[in-house]
Amino acid sequence: MGAIRMPADEPWRIFRIMAEFVEGFEEMAAIGPAVSIFGSARTPTDDKYYQLAQETAKEVAKAGFAVITGGGGGIMEAANKGAAEAGGRSIGLNIELPFEQTPNKYQDLSLSFRYFFCRKVMFLKYANGFIVMPGGFGTLDEFFEALVLIQTFKQTYFPIILMGSDFWSGLTDWIDKIMLEECKYISPDDRKFYSICDDPKEAAKIIADFRETHGDVCMAEPFGVKKPTPKNK
Repeated sequence: MGAIRMPADEPWRIFRIMAEFVEGFEEMAAIGPAVSIFGSARTPTDDKYYQLAQETAKEVAKAGFAVITGGGGGIMEAANKGAAEAGGRSIGLNIELPFEQTPNKYQDLSLSFRYFFCRKVMFLKYANGFIVMPGGFGTLDEFFEALVLIQTFKQTYFPIILMGSDFWSGLTDWIDKIMLEECKYISPDDRKFYSICDDPKEAAKIIADFRETHGDVCMAEPFGVKKPTPKNK
């Protein structure tokens, strides 16, 4: 049996990945405190969740945070638009896809990524909080990845807010009743990593208050999700 040869383009793929990280780190390092907002690209402009995302992003920007989205249409467009209307930084981390991803016009910083995992690092590394609007598989992926990284102490602890109780209540009920109570696949403290909210002002206040109390870098502690020690005032 002959030796297995590495495809000729594999080493170059490593350099492409490195280039995406380097550009992302250089551009994102200067944005200041920020909030990542996720949601469906398929949400029309007259949908109630589009309006909710736009208003939520406005409140987040008014609270002094840049808004980071995936840069596309739907909820992402709504959030970038809301941030821009409030005079805040409006950032889009665009992904190259064969369909569905056209950069929206409300970004004042627009980055393009070929690899989802590079893009996810930027969402997490530079965020002081997550606001998860209604969405599909991609939105769920981003939500659960954030939970896993916080749960396993690979990511700083920050608020994760699910906006729209009518959309999320079925999922959170299932998590509580099946994952937690029946199967015990998660601990009661894991349930504290996220909350449900319907009010844009309340969502922005949760994140602003958390940053005011705990600063920019806050780690959860094993077996108890002990809140970080407040910084000295």
